[in-house]
Amino acid sequence: MKRIGLNILEDEDDDPIISVVNLVDLFLVIIAVLLIIVMSNPLNPFTQAEEVIVIKNPGQPNMEMLVQEGKELKQFKSTGSMGEGQGSKAGTAYRLDDGSMIYVPEDAALQ
Repeated sequence: MKRIGLNILEDEDDDPIISVVNLVDLFLVIIAVLLIIVMSNPLNPFTQAEEVIVIKNPGQPNMEMLVQEGKELKQFKSTGSMGEGQGSKAGTAYRLDDGSMIYVPEDAALQ
C-alpha cells in the first residue's frame, strides 16, 4: 500500500518557491518596521504639526537645536558661551513645591 500524503509533503519541502515566499514575507516585515520608525520621528515630512523643536545634547557645550516651521528646517548650534545683551530686570520667577512656576512682574513687586 502506497501513502500518497507522505510523498506530497516531501515534494513541497524541496520546492524552491517556498523559500522565495518566506524571503518576501521577511522583507515585508522589515519594511513595515522601517515605516513605523519613520512615522514616529518628529521631523518626518508627513507630520501635521506646524512647529517642531528637537534639542540634542541639552545643557552640553555641543548642544544643537532643530526647529521645523512648516516645511522649513533650521539648525542652531551652541557656541558654549553665555549670551549677552541689553535690558533690565522684568520680574522674578518662583517655583512652588508642587512644581508650578509663578512669575511676578517687577512693577507688581514694588506695589
